[in-house]
Amino acid sequence: MIKNSGNGKRILIVNVNWIGDVIFSTPFIKAIRDAYPDGYIACLLHPRCVDILKGSPRIDEIIVYDEEGQHGGIIGKLMLISYLRKIRFDTAFILHRSFTKAFLTFLAGIRERIGYPTKNRGLLLTRTIGLPEEEVHKVEYFLGLARGCGIKVRENSYEFFVQDADRELMKKFLKRHGVAEKDRLIVLCPGGNWGPKRWLKKNFAELADMLSEKLNAKIVLSGAKKDAVLVEEIRFMMKSVPVISCGLTTLKELGALLERADLVVANDSGPMHLAVAMKSNVIALFGPTSPGLTGPYGNGNYKVIWKTEERSPELAEGCDVPCYDVTCIDNRCMALITAEDVFKEAEKILNAGNR
Repeated sequence: MIKNSGNGKRILIVNVNWIGDVIFSTPFIKAIRDAYPDGYIACLLHPRCVDILKGSPRIDEIIVYDEEGQHGGIIGKLMLISYLRKIRFDTAFILHRSFTKAFLTFLAGIRERIGYPTKNRGLLLTRTIGLPEEEVHKVEYFLGLARGCGIKVRENSYEFFVQDADRELMKKFLKRHGVAEKDRLIVLCPGGNWGPKRWLKKNFAELADMLSEKLNAKIVLSGAKKDAVLVEEIRFMMKSVPVISCGLTTLKELGALLERADLVVANDSGPMHLAVAMKSNVIALFGPTSPGLTGPYGNGNYKVIWKTEERSPELAEGCDVPCYDVTCIDNRCMALITAEDVFKEAEKILNAGNR
């Protein structure tokens, strides 16, 4: 059902495909809503990212673009284009860098198409915004489109909205697993969308035991369904008994869990950014990727641990961090982060009592 936008603009935001990147886009979405308070704003999203923006007061509609499913063939794409044409969007902001997404907005007859001139798509755009002269954080990369159009940006912090029902479900889940409201709760998120970004399993296990024994914390091992084997291997290495939430929560319920946590320890991953969005205390573990580009951002209480060559001479030979090498089997940059390193930072954060 299309809501009446009155005299406001009809705006389509063509978003990116990964959970972390969609979280990075939320300050941009807020800036667009602030600029067009009476507009009708829709977001075109991959199915796996829908829950990131579901319930956001900044948008009026989420339009799912399932490239691997119903929109994979020509007929599916034509149906989507027909739907977009019916809404009669005035403007499209194309956050995704692909040629295909820009071509889609062209075929949908959207008069004003704004984006960066990546992937040789400049001719498909009616307004191109100059690319940043140097590498910037993804949040600022997206906000650059707004600023390039003269839109004022007031905030650069992530947003993620959970409901009281999600909080209540997680409260009951934790209670069933012996976690009381007064208990100190620490959530460990060992997953990552490619192997070299993940901290060592034995280090997660060692850290979990230290947090349990020395700080009397209840430990939750969290992750997606695909992380089940990884989480089970960590659990097997532990002396203490953790709560396992891996694959048992929606993204909204995970957000509620991270909000409840006194501390979250995570690799460079979607759950880490969710924790930052929920204003949790966060320790983010980085290795082959750059926190300057995809690290925690905006307001929040977070600490990044990253062993660069300047700080760790052990990396000097044959290691160029950040490398973004998905095939790396050395994983030295992550192996150099010890459980003791993380425990010391955890102790500082928890003793400070920031929430």
